[in-house]
Amino acid sequence: RLMSVATAYATWLQGAMGHLIEVQADVSSGVVGTTVVGRADVAINEARERCRMAIVNSGLAWPGSKRITILLSPADLAKRGTHFDLAIAVAVLAAHEKVKSERLPQSLFVGELTLTGGLRCVHGVLPMVLSAARHGIRQVFVPEPQVREAALVPGVVVFGLRSLAQVAALLNDEEVPEAPPVADLSSGSLLSWRGQTRLDELDLLDVDGMAEAKYAVEVAAAGGHHVMLTGPKGAGKTTLAERLPSILPDLTAEESLELTAIHSLAGVLGPADDLIVRPPFFAPHHDASKVGLLGGGSGRVRPGDVSRAHNGVLFLDEFPLFRADVIEALRQPLESGEVTITRGEESATFPARGLVVMACNPCPCGNFHPHPRRNACDCLEQVRRHYRAKLTGPITDRVDINREVQPVSPHERHDRFASRETSAVVRARVSDARLRQLERYADRSWRLNSQAPGPVLQREWPLAAELQQKVDDEIYAGRLTRRGATRVHRLAWTIADLDQVDEPGFTQLDTALRLRLGLPLLDASLRRRAAG
Repeated sequence: RLMSVATAYATWLQGAMGHLIEVQADVSSGVVGTTVVGRADVAINEARERCRMAIVNSGLAWPGSKRITILLSPADLAKRGTHFDLAIAVAVLAAHEKVKSERLPQSLFVGELTLTGGLRCVHGVLPMVLSAARHGIRQVFVPEPQVREAALVPGVVVFGLRSLAQVAALLNDEEVPEAPPVADLSSGSLLSWRGQTRLDELDLLDVDGMAEAKYAVEVAAAGGHHVMLTGPKGAGKTTLAERLPSILPDLTAEESLELTAIHSLAGVLGPADDLIVRPPFFAPHHDASKVGLLGGGSGRVRPGDVSRAHNGVLFLDEFPLFRADVIEALRQPLESGEVTITRGEESATFPARGLVVMACNPCPCGNFHPHPRRNACDCLEQVRRHYRAKLTGPITDRVDINREVQPVSPHERHDRFASRETSAVVRARVSDARLRQLERYADRSWRLNSQAPGPVLQREWPLAAELQQKVDDEIYAGRLTRRGATRVHRLAWTIADLDQVDEPGFTQLDTALRLRLGLPLLDASLRRRAAG
């Protein structure tokens, strides 16, 4: 029996987790036909015909009158997608001894094939290359427009090619032939102006008054704490949320690579895009679906907005108007900083450690005020109760900071002597506070106070006994849950970091409790911020 086997490498992404896949091709005598095994989906099974025609139309020889068996290993892992095409074609050609196999063990092949032998772009190139690099792959073959994306991974040599014939020539150390350019992955073009670009020009300097609310978002930015902003329409909730990214520091190299890989998975990373270096901002409409916000979809599971806002800001305006199933599904990312999508036998986990800002009006019309003389609400009491009932206890208990935002008074708006700060000044304080956290958690898997597990905080960074007693008193009085107490503990450490003190004291704990319970802040807190 004559037999020739060759192996090329591809990757399969299960959520944010990458698996290196051995694409083995066996060309031998026997019943003529091509079989794909290894839990392949319809798209991979169709690759038999795509690869055969691509090889023939590239002027290369398809193994005629042979039995071809293609195994995607590990065989127990379900696989799907057209990005396996190039690895399958290369493995078949190597098994048929039409291309040299010396370079295959250290190479990754990514790309969809056309019937003419051309390459097409695919989604998720960056996380594929990241995964392959961790498995020791040192050179990557990708469609030409995606060279820039693949080259974001350090230590990997990237070859951007246009066709299967060019790949074969490169593997055989032959002159690379000409080929038509690869079509762009996107089928349309963006509008000349995108609404999100306006955020680049926003600054905290534009915000009049609102000292307590601005301090609250500064604490949120410093420790990565989730925020609930309530207040009548036009009070400035959206104004604050949209400026929150401006006080966040640039992403670290690790964060930048991780976020860019998520955007590549989501299919929103363009061929000309570089690493994302600034924290992202996403504000989905309240009519957004559970799949759009959390991730999922038919076919390949894609990350949703909560993961695309990883290490940035997710703004949920008119939060009570979101669907009930969407609101309840936010429990996991708010608590654990990740979201898991389970569908049949497939389970995909994506990071979701963004800062979530929720905003809601006191009633559907937005005019309700507790003071009778200022109340212009015409909603029925039953309507108001139904509106507020969407803010269930399990969700609000996972929010660190609660702040009521009231419209700026004419005096505050026209006060020429009021202290104002630019986003750059506040960002410097936030960066210093985050640096203190990074040093404190240097040997840990988390970076921010909001991510620190409660038991570890209690054991290694506890509050002083008299401070812990004050927290316990709030628990026994029913104003705090155990989860809420942990979040107050985290807030106290963040305020201490902003105040540049070694550990939380009474003042820091009192401020943390007031931020958590939605109580007015003491003037001392605001003076500390201005003095900083």
